[in-house]
Amino acid sequence: MQFPESWLREFCNPPLSSEQLAETLTMGGFEVEERRPVAPPFSKIVVGEIKEAVQHPNADRLRVCQVDAGQGVLLNIVCGAPNARVGIKVPCALVGAELPPGEDGKPFQIKLGKLRGVESQGMLCSARELQLSEDHGGLLELAGDAPVGADVREVLQLDDMLLTLKLTPNLAHGLSVYGIARELSAITGAPLKTPAIRPAEVAHAAKLPVKVEASELCGRFSGRLVRGVNTQVKTPAWMVERLARCGQRSVSPLVDVSNYVMFEYGQPSHIFDADKIHGGLTVRWGKAGEQLKLLNGNTVTVDEKVGVIADEREVESLAGIMGGDATAVSDSTHNIYVEAAFWWPESIQGRSRRFNFSTDAGHRFERGVDPSRTVEVIEHVTRLIQEICGGEAGPIDDQTLKLPEAKPVTLRVARAARVIGMPLTQAQCVEALRRLHLPIQEGEGTLVVTPPPHRFDLVIEEDLIEEVARLVGYNNLPTAPPLAPITARVRPEAKRSRFAVRHRAAALGYQETINFSFVEAHWEAELAGNANPIKLLNPIASQMSVMRSSLLGSLLQVLKFNIDRKAARVRVFEAGRVFMRNDSVKTTDSTVKGIHQPMRLAGLAWGDSEETRWDGKAHRADFFEVKGDVEALLAPRVARFEPVEHPALHPGRAARVLLDGRDIGVVGELHPRWRQSWELPSAPILFELDLDAVEAHPVPAAQPVPKHQAVERDIAVVVAESVTHAALMQAIHAAPTQGLLQQAVLFDIYRPQAGASGGALAQGEKSMAVRLSFQTQSATLTDEQVEPAVRAVIDTLAQQLGARLR
Repeated sequence: MQFPESWLREFCNPPLSSEQLAETLTMGGFEVEERRPVAPPFSKIVVGEIKEAVQHPNADRLRVCQVDAGQGVLLNIVCGAPNARVGIKVPCALVGAELPPGEDGKPFQIKLGKLRGVESQGMLCSARELQLSEDHGGLLELAGDAPVGADVREVLQLDDMLLTLKLTPNLAHGLSVYGIARELSAITGAPLKTPAIRPAEVAHAAKLPVKVEASELCGRFSGRLVRGVNTQVKTPAWMVERLARCGQRSVSPLVDVSNYVMFEYGQPSHIFDADKIHGGLTVRWGKAGEQLKLLNGNTVTVDEKVGVIADEREVESLAGIMGGDATAVSDSTHNIYVEAAFWWPESIQGRSRRFNFSTDAGHRFERGVDPSRTVEVIEHVTRLIQEICGGEAGPIDDQTLKLPEAKPVTLRVARAARVIGMPLTQAQCVEALRRLHLPIQEGEGTLVVTPPPHRFDLVIEEDLIEEVARLVGYNNLPTAPPLAPITARVRPEAKRSRFAVRHRAAALGYQETINFSFVEAHWEAELAGNANPIKLLNPIASQMSVMRSSLLGSLLQVLKFNIDRKAARVRVFEAGRVFMRNDSVKTTDSTVKGIHQPMRLAGLAWGDSEETRWDGKAHRADFFEVKGDVEALLAPRVARFEPVEHPALHPGRAARVLLDGRDIGVVGELHPRWRQSWELPSAPILFELDLDAVEAHPVPAAQPVPKHQAVERDIAVVVAESVTHAALMQAIHAAPTQGLLQQAVLFDIYRPQAGASGGALAQGEKSMAVRLSFQTQSATLTDEQVEPAVRAVIDTLAQQLGARLR
């Protein structure tokens, strides 16, 4: 929220400098995010009056003006503004003046010069040249009573400071200048000035029929007819200026009055063109299929969850958010209906975001607006309208249906002292809360507070404790170290930290990336095979509409980003959470019902496997290289790899990763259709693993150094082409060798060339040579001990794989 400091000081003016005022508000819980002057620094710019304006002899678009700038003589100034005419008063930059810095950051200095042969003794300025606004359509016209020769900064109060407050959602009572002044008065003790609002004189008895059908939507509805207003007049300059300093542009007199009162007291109001209302108004929930063209030009479709104001024919307004175009006031408006209501916050919350826009009114109503001041606000709006546009007011129709119940909240003084962390007396608590004008009932060590209508945030005891703390002053709280037992969280030795896993991945040449957990819906269907992803109710962007169940899409997006920027080599990884539906998950302090949220580790390699090679030959990253990286991440445990069908991976170049018989992930080359879809020059290799499995790190068990030499035997067996290395090793280790076999290593595979004789090998067969290592701790093995073990291995291979010795 933005407003000028001078407006705030009209309600509460403590003896503080501008800097102290901002600091006081911040320490009182109302953070001043920015404090800046209305206009940037400039000098020697005064009020000038144009006495004469004639056509430039050598230029069609320039005029030569004689300007009285209070210098005793008229200044000859050449000007090209279309509104340069006799009689108006404008900012005049004298010779030697410095205008605000331009785009280069340097101030612009006015010098004596000539324009098309005519001497110019200064410059007449627009609002844009003084950086007061973006308007550069002509000179900035000043009020007719502005004293000639006076400093423009003083005349326009350009040294006034603009305060921008960053308010949390619970501070709805601070969304107005008066509301901030009320808090400033409580914090500083300075008196609060509350101007009396005199009721407007009732000149006729006409009322507009209004029916409120939904008390859970609208708790109070107030309105009155005002006849004979003149909308052709201009909004007073002082009101236009104040609205501009609140960040609101002037629209029309009636709209400006409504906005002005909203910024002043925090109560939004709406003004209808009464002659465009058919019959009376009905406040109700919308009906499915109803449409409304809004003031911003958008046409929206409402339903039973959106509140509306409708007449006998159609919907005329979105309740508490924005009016409709059909009943908008215009230059031809003569009779108006002024409305101010209390809309329940729950009935307004989220509706603006649903239609992809927000309004100042909706921002206030969804946080809570004081329901007790609707009539006062209408009287104030009516008074301002009559002062500017004239008109005759009718009686106010005030319907009160259902207002928030003020539920008392109890504050225990002892608990407040314990939570705040400093000794507090009951008198201190009472004094702090009374400065906020809160009604209090004192008990023995307790205070019972009944929240006033404008305080929607006082619901529980902690809310009152917060009020006491900020009124006592956060800067007055003692600085004390926390007193608590310190217990070290010792990580099990059999588990690596996530940092260690990341460090290990980085040591393998991968760079870490951090991506959003929200992804595109088609990623889930195409890359993860997830037809029913978890959808977001309020996505931050249309392309981030679901929660990811795989990290692969995020890594492919990173790859695409780097390739588009001519990267020749990409190796990235991410350790992040994925989200999957699982009805067995219950809600706890770390889980959400129905959603499984495991951590995953995923990596991607694309391009050359090495940045430079000694022989200058490039070597593309391939499946076996990334498979080796996966094995290195899981070491010292040994994983098995089996063929797998995965929607994101190449059907013949992908494997399931098994560890201790459990499926922990996949590794493989990107599927050709997705490589083509993502427009990648070549296919990357990806892997995705359960992070818990990677973190597991069994504690090494010490073994004595063998005292006796191992005995090695080499065997070559003929097996079918379909037999894998994993199947061969599994069969060898399953052989009954009485514990003598310590290691088996495949060192050769032989396949006959096409068309050549394979000798003992038939078509569709291959030879696999394995080195077997036998050893015992008790003695050196003899041939008589080793040969039965070798025979057991060969027999087992024959039984399980149909193998035969070559």
